[in-house]
Amino acid sequence: MSLDPLVKDQTIAEIEPLVPRVVSTYFSEHNFAVVSNPKVKVHLDDARHFLLTTHQKFDAITSDPLDPWVKGAATLYTLEFFEVVKHHLNSNGVMTLFVQLYENDESAVKSQIATFLKAFPNGAVFANTVDGEGYDLVLYGPMQPRQINLDEVQERLNRPENAPIVQSLSEIGIYSAVQLFGNYAGRPEDLARWLSDAQINHDRNLRLQFLAGRSLNVYKNADIYRHMIQDSQYPENYFVGKPETLADLRSYIEQALSVSR
Repeated sequence: MSLDPLVKDQTIAEIEPLVPRVVSTYFSEHNFAVVSNPKVKVHLDDARHFLLTTHQKFDAITSDPLDPWVKGAATLYTLEFFEVVKHHLNSNGVMTLFVQLYENDESAVKSQIATFLKAFPNGAVFANTVDGEGYDLVLYGPMQPRQINLDEVQERLNRPENAPIVQSLSEIGIYSAVQLFGNYAGRPEDLARWLSDAQINHDRNLRLQFLAGRSLNVYKNADIYRHMIQDSQYPENYFVGKPETLADLRSYIEQALSVSR
């Protein structure tokens, strides 16, 4: 995010004081020197506490918590936390959330996704796969219904000032907007049957922490992903762009889903 010239201010909430110092010393080449970027402000604070004690509003909030079985992490996957996030998003804002499939229990993944989509009913799931097998997910939650314009995204990627973004994406095998959004894995209507028995994660129960704890050192990510996408289809009218661009995206998504099933 700090690479994007359109981003004017970025706030990072980091609970461990050593992290900013260590990453700026040893990992600047990999994180694009984010800590020393003048438009980035680092707050040494728990992310949830930071949101509860600020009046700031944001265009985007992204959460990349620890494994949900780690003490305290499950509180960043609760419905109450997502409602706090929504309170601090601008009217057309977006939240994204990392969800791991490895070392995770299928019932825990269901809980994470169902809770997020309850808060963000216009959301969608995008996947990171390895050789067609599920590995982890990014949950995308816009405040308002919105379509993703592939041609506009590609035009931005083509701008010279965005070359560092293109380079970063290429390092993980993504070379175009079609490939970026070709990782689509489902929307609420696709996942409804699979999520029918999901437990919503609340502050008052944190059942997710128990569910996830049963899968430490267990790798069932491929099976979880295969079950998740059984009803997933190309999302009509979710993406917009030139007919040929949409045709390429449809082919990409349908092939990816087919391989992973």
